[in-house]
Amino acid sequence: MKKIEMIIRPDKLEKLKLILNEFSVGGITVTSAMGCGNQSGVTGEDTQMGVKTATMNLIPKIKAEVVVKDKQVEDLLALIEENLSTGTVGDGKVFITPVEDVMRIRTGQRGNKAI
Repeated sequence: MKKIEMIIRPDKLEKLKLILNEFSVGGITVTSAMGCGNQSGVTGEDTQMGVKTATMNLIPKIKAEVVVKDKQVEDLLALIEENLSTGTVGDGKVFITPVEDVMRIRTGQRGNKAI
């Protein structure tokens, strides 16, 4: 199993939900986020009242998290790139991490059956 964490443009959430539905992903966690990457993460030094401050342009983003079976990862990533990319800076990032185990609290099911 893999955990897929996606930082995406807010206007791409509906497309992402359609993709995940196509893959029969059983659940998703969505969080509103603010952040910046290389494009807007300009860290400049500014002085206000004699104190140096860092300036960063934080942009609204959506963080979506899912856990999928290993065999779904590559196809899912291809669809995400194909459907969520605008070809411009700020499209987001996808982080893939291994999941050792998962348990559904209600039933106690473990592993792939729990996702």
